[in-house]
Amino acid sequence: MSKIGRPTLKTVLKGTTVAGIAAVMLSTGIPVHVYDSFAQPVTVNAPQAPSFADVVSAVSPAVVSVRVQSDATPVSDNSGNGFSFNFGGRGFDELPDDHPLKRFFRDFGGQNGGPNGGQNGAPNGRNEQRADKNPTRPHHLRPTAQGSGFFISEDGYVVTNNHVVDDGSAYTVVMDDGTELDAKLVGKDSRTDLALLKVDANRKFTYVKFADDTKTRVGDWVVAVGNPFGLGGTVTAGIVSARGRDIGSGPYDDFLQVDAAVNRGNSGGPTFNLNGEVVGINTAIFSPSGGSVGIAFAIPASTAKDVIADLQQDGKVERGWLGVQIQPVTQDIAESLGLAEPKGALVVAPQDNSPGGKAGIKQGDVITAVNGEPIKDARDLAKKVAVLGPNKKVDVTIWRAGKSLSVPVTLGNLASDDAAKAENSPTEQTPQPSSEKALASLGITVAPSEDGTGVSVTDVDPDSDAAARGLRQGETITSVNNQDVKTAADISKIIEAARKDGRSRALFQVESQAGSRFIALPINEG
Repeated sequence: MSKIGRPTLKTVLKGTTVAGIAAVMLSTGIPVHVYDSFAQPVTVNAPQAPSFADVVSAVSPAVVSVRVQSDATPVSDNSGNGFSFNFGGRGFDELPDDHPLKRFFRDFGGQNGGPNGGQNGAPNGRNEQRADKNPTRPHHLRPTAQGSGFFISEDGYVVTNNHVVDDGSAYTVVMDDGTELDAKLVGKDSRTDLALLKVDANRKFTYVKFADDTKTRVGDWVVAVGNPFGLGGTVTAGIVSARGRDIGSGPYDDFLQVDAAVNRGNSGGPTFNLNGEVVGINTAIFSPSGGSVGIAFAIPASTAKDVIADLQQDGKVERGWLGVQIQPVTQDIAESLGLAEPKGALVVAPQDNSPGGKAGIKQGDVITAVNGEPIKDARDLAKKVAVLGPNKKVDVTIWRAGKSLSVPVTLGNLASDDAAKAENSPTEQTPQPSSEKALASLGITVAPSEDGTGVSVTDVDPDSDAAARGLRQGETITSVNNQDVKTAADISKIIEAARKDGRSRALFQVESQAGSRFIALPINEG
């Protein structure tokens, strides 16, 4: 008979994993010395994203906050207490509802609530202010705007946006280290939304230079530095999302689009490349919410460089001026005019006494080149003419009646905003139903206009191509294929001739209260 003894540790652990030691201890009651064993922390050897710290530390001393004040007086001095309510540039009614001052005046103010009980008709008790030319009334400087800017020279020239400094009378720049310095306005340009300030101080400033933005590619890293919401020096990063954006702010739109976070207060601030050069000047954002959604627009350095140089030289910008109203050439319009491709700028009308008008450019002409350089679109024409400058003699190539012609023009001077304004004064026409005649194939009904100029549109089929292209009842058709029309018969005759020439569309010039424009309508049906 064999002797059965207690199991030894060696027997118990034979074939047992370390993970099972605890279970063995519970089942046998044998004490075991367990050595500590811990898992290693996770480490990942992945490529590291670039740090922007070196760029930021180098450029930050050159970036400033811009504070703007304007000369204004209170609407009324009836309060008699000498207080002027100004909450960081915001009116009383713009304060949050739970703001202690707002609660105080709502509970203890006058009958309308708010400071001074809403006297003098100030809505919501807001202590409104306005410019006042009466020298006997006390004037006050009040904050009206704040934005960003940057030094471009060691002697204190600062670039910012025109909309930041517009209507200001006193300017202060706040440097990265908190130093506040007075500045004066050297010049501004509303068409490109640029402005130049000058700080006079007995010191040298850290400054930055403009990049060659033609080398900037979509996808390149950029860093935006500025003063969002008045917080002071703030840095965000992103990439160039697109080039050549037209946001409808002016004739020279050619913005860089970036996805770096840009907010209110960043206006006028720089966007840098990784070499610390300014590739763009932040000027606008697309934002349904009012904050950054990753779509910001910056004025390219190439545009800013030329404008700022002019402002620095004499405080203004002079541009070449052709003096014609233009619109893009669509595929439909190109087909209606016999153009091979939709390029160039269609002349809606030459302005009175303009260089283009005097040289013989007419409505309906398509400008296809200037000095032999092809014109891509209406915006391209505006930019090319502007850069050429005033008093320059140029050869303008136009497409008229199926032929290419060259017209010599001496450009004018677009130094003032008034020179750029089109003189539109269309007359509202009253249709005469007794003379109505249907143009069934076009889906429109017309009648001779009251003053004998063109025909009035009295009805538009809502399912027609004319309606789809924006033709509306009450508008006036003045020409078709650049030929004047006075009756429906004139239109029918011109359309029939275009069909015989193999055209599939006809070009209609339309006058409305908004001005003159061209639309191309299909003519190959019916």
